[in-house]
Amino acid sequence: MRSIKQPGAPVAERIQWVEARGRAFSFALQAGVPLLEAARRGFAAEGFASGVLNFRHGALGPFAYVMPALSKTGENAAFYSDTYRPGGVTRTRLGSLTLGTRDGAPFFHCHGLWTEADGKAGGGHMLPDETVVAEPFEVDAFGVDGAMFTAEPDPETNFKLFGPVPADRTGARTSSRAFALRLRPNQDFAACLEAFCRTHGIVRARIHGGVGSTIGARFTHGGMTEPFATELAVTAGEIAPGPSGAPEAALDVALVDYTGGLAEGRLVRGDNPVLMTMELVVEALD
Repeated sequence: MRSIKQPGAPVAERIQWVEARGRAFSFALQAGVPLLEAARRGFAAEGFASGVLNFRHGALGPFAYVMPALSKTGENAAFYSDTYRPGGVTRTRLGSLTLGTRDGAPFFHCHGLWTEADGKAGGGHMLPDETVVAEPFEVDAFGVDGAMFTAEPDPETNFKLFGPVPADRTGARTSSRAFALRLRPNQDFAACLEAFCRTHGIVRARIHGGVGSTIGARFTHGGMTEPFATELAVTAGEIAPGPSGAPEAALDVALVDYTGGLAEGRLVRGDNPVLMTMELVVEALD
């Protein structure tokens, strides 16, 4: 399986996880409000301080983003491009967002694909402090109670990355058992989730959110992304018994690579290792 050498030593625990309670809900992001604040308000209205969301068609402007890029210093296995600030209103095609905290304040990690006002198709990593909701649009959210995605220094990748940590319960209304996860580098995305579910007795599950990166990508439709550095959003995901009865993950994703190439499809199980990180929520359905 493909792998990328990280600047730091691998952490022994390859899945950072916290068991919590959660609930799915939808809300509309408010126009004229920074995307971070609009997301925070939507979760807070349901009693949650952290969680994940997915969206399709939306409108952003002003808007700022970065793309994956090669590292110029060697201090990281890959890095970010310079900041892009397209004019006008950018129309999103899809995206996934993790809401949590960084340095004690609300923060998010968000990847998506979009079309800029001039018709240019693009994708990447949205910047929380420079992205504003231009028109109201609906999102599908999943709040977690008992866990918080928190940005902390990660010695392995030499980045400050979101990962779940235990948090005091807020008393939000919940409906299911949920696990907030961060997958660490150089392990297959699907196999990692399948092993986690086997360990925790989960037969069926739904994936919510999903923000991270893989080392290129191999798709079940036969396509592939060769450039190793990507920014990826999970668009749909589930875990269900396969022919042998063991859990199998079906993961539909969209990504941009460091050359600007865009790709979408279902990932091949066993051939899509994580590059830097993968944040998501696993909702147990059994």
